[in-house]
This record gives sequence, structure tokens and C-alpha cells, in this order.
Amino acid sequence: MKTLLINGRWQSSHDERVIDIEDPATGQVFTQVGRGGAVDVDAAVKAARNAFLNHWGSWSALERGRLLCRIGEEILLHAEEIAKIESSDTGKPLHLARNDIAVLARYFEFYGAAADKHHGQVIPYVNGYNVQVVHEPLGVTAHIIPWNYPSQMFGRTSCPALAAGNAIVLKPSEEACQSVLYIAKLMQSVGLPDGVLNIVTGYGHEAGDALARHPDINLITFTGSPVVGAHIQAASAINQVPCLLELGGKSPQIVFADANLDKAIPAIVGGIVQNTGQTCSAGTRLLIQQEIYEEVSARVAHAVSSITVGMPDAGAQCGPIITRAQFERLNTLLERLDQSSIPLIAKGKIIDVQAGGFFVPPMLYGPVPRDHELARAEAFGPILAAMPFEDEADAARLANDTDYALVAAIWTESGARQQRMARTVSAGQFYINCYGAGGGVELPFGGRKKSGYGREKGFQALDEFTTTKTIVHCFAD
Repeated sequence: MKTLLINGRWQSSHDERVIDIEDPATGQVFTQVGRGGAVDVDAAVKAARNAFLNHWGSWSALERGRLLCRIGEEILLHAEEIAKIESSDTGKPLHLARNDIAVLARYFEFYGAAADKHHGQVIPYVNGYNVQVVHEPLGVTAHIIPWNYPSQMFGRTSCPALAAGNAIVLKPSEEACQSVLYIAKLMQSVGLPDGVLNIVTGYGHEAGDALARHPDINLITFTGSPVVGAHIQAASAINQVPCLLELGGKSPQIVFADANLDKAIPAIVGGIVQNTGQTCSAGTRLLIQQEIYEEVSARVAHAVSSITVGMPDAGAQCGPIITRAQFERLNTLLERLDQSSIPLIAKGKIIDVQAGGFFVPPMLYGPVPRDHELARAEAFGPILAAMPFEDEADAARLANDTDYALVAAIWTESGARQQRMARTVSAGQFYINCYGAGGGVELPFGGRKKSGYGREKGFQALDEFTTTKTIVHCFAD
């Protein structure tokens, strides 16, 4: 299978190995991708380095930006086709896939427009000196992206890197990469020079590991589990290569007694069923002030029980779990929950699906003990843990009592409480009376603690994909 893009040429892996890819809605193999390894990664890195040194690195920011904007326009022209590929590959409902492609195009638009606006500075210094600080591309950046949002993640990591002037090597998830491959072909058709974007499909422990260890990479960006993130840090440390890591979350939605529940309930449910819960920023913990715990849990239960799970083209709100491995992990967790004393308050409905598909309905459990794994560990599925709290101080302790700190939200009409909690709760993004921001392309995104470090999205991503150089000019006699 010619799914590796190296120096502008689509090719098979060097040893012709392939990986079977399953349809998450049926469990059946529907295509294959090349199983790239260290030899392919090395060829891709060399192609990227050559492109950076010989042409792409010398393009002006204006030229790079114009090309990215043209790519964004091309994506919008082919949006429906890309969405159908994304939906088929990941199992997500078509309406969600359409939104993903709209966000993908926005990444190209935003960073295309931002490419020539990432300014440096002049530092006032002693007389006779002129001091400038300029941003320069790193060179060759490595991008290891996950299977839950392949198109969005492609845009999120690749666009700022390209806008900054880097050439890239991308290792998509072998379990969901068909849309990425199609997008790469569109980028070629618009005029992306050979070698600027290289793609090596394959397993993480082979292609991904080889990429993380490669001595000619200048930055590695990875989204995935903390365990794999730690492995990538260890591998890249051999060559003193920095990492940009987004490693998951256990995000709280904190509901106080004065909350507008008519506004809060739909957002709370949307925060757990979005992409069938396969979202690092999913609102998986529902923290409810004790005096309204019964009312809120009952209203959320009613909403959860109305959620339908079905085939990607059936109009259901949720599709299947994207990978067999994650489906099996979730079922193992659900077996443990069945054996526990934690009440299952509500679950959604699976309708008209094919046998063998990876379907799990949304579920609400509660009250969940504070030390239980459902309150602390990322499940990465549509499973919501309801937990009561006493007061503001207790809510802050409970919100911070995990190894993660990616996203958090508060629902309250008290302006003072909103600001106190925003400063007390540990999170990379904090929402007040809302949850999530669509694609949020303009908004810096990233975590603390085991949710990782560094920032993607917004202008801050351009800082991550560049290095600063201080130029000191003495013009005194």
C-alpha cells in the first residue's frame, strides 16, 4: 500500500509490510496502510531536512502564509468528501466529521494569515548598541498524532509548524489516517513543495519510536497517553530534543447551587458524549454542590438516557469507539464497575447497529467515591462520574484531586466565585458558564501535570515551533 509520502512521492514501506485497518462500526477489515519503520523514517527526515535547507526554509513568511490559505480554500472545496472519509474511518457521525473538516480549514486560514505576523522585538540597550530578538524556524519537526480527531490534529500540529517555516515528518495513527492521506494529496495539488510534508504510516512502537529517537529532529509533538508521552520524552532526551505534549485529562464540570441549569445541562451532556467521549478535554467529572445533587443528577440522567448510539450515517448522536483496543479497555472498566457498588444512574440507547461494531452507550454513574478509578483515571469513553461537594473550597480540592489538569468549567452566577475558582483550579483552559469552544483554533491549548506541557493553537503555537535568536549590533565608535 502506497501510504507513505516521502519527498513528494507516495510509496510503500521499504519492506512492503502492511497493516490491516478495521471499520469501527463493523469490526471488519476495510483497508490497509503501509507499515513503515526506521528505514522509512530516516528517509522521511532526510527529505524534510533537504527541503528545509534548500528551499522551504528560505521562503518568506508571506509566501508560506499564502500557500496555507490556498490549501484552506481547497479543503473547503472538498469538505464533504473529506468528512465522509473521516466518518467512515473513525466511525463518528457525519455531522461531527463535517465540523472537524471546517475546523481543519480554519487552522490553515488562521496560520496562513498569522505567518507574517509573528513579530520579534527590539530591546532598548546601552548607547551604541542595537539589539533585536527574532523568531527562526527550528528546522525539522516530528508530529505523532492520535486516532480520535485525525483531520483536526493534522491541522492543529502541522499548520503552525509550516507557518513558522519548518519541514515536517508526520506519523498518524495507523488506526485512523485515511483523511490525513487525502488532505496531503490536496496539499500537493495546491503546490506544497516536495519534502516539506512527509508522512510515515505504521505502528507507534516501530515508526513512532524511530521518529522520537531520530538524531536529526528538532522538536517532537505528541498527543496521546501519559505512558507513551513519557516514552517519547525518554527517547528524545538522547538527542536533547524538546517535546510538545498533550497527554489527556480528567476534566471537571463544577455546578454550584446558583447555576443556570437550563444552560448547564446540555453543555454537561455535550461535554461527555462529544466524539463518543473520545476527547482529551471531555468533561468526565460532574461535580455538583450537595444541595442540588439529586436535581442535577436526575436532569443529566434524563438527558443521557435520550442519547442514541448508532452507525455513522444513521443520524445518531454518537458513533462507535474508534479502535478495538480502546473498546476492549472500556468493556474491562465497565465489568469492574458492574462488580462495584457504584450506582449506574442512566445510559443511552444503541440502535440499529451491525454485529461486531465497537459500540458503547453513554453512561452516568454516581455518586462516585473520590478515590475510585472512575474519579481519577481517564476512561476515554462516554462515561460520566457524578460527585457531590460541600462548598467552594471543597469543590476546588476535588477539582484538583487528579493527576491531570487540562480543562475545567464552572457553572455559577456569582462573578466573584467565577474569578476565585478560575485562579484556584488547575487547568490549561477554564470555562465559565460554558464548556469548550468548538475548534478553538485561536485559543492557546495545553495542560499541566500529567496532561502535558507546551501550548498548541493560537499565536502561542508559533512560539513553540520557533526558536529565538538575539542579535546584538555594536555601532559605537
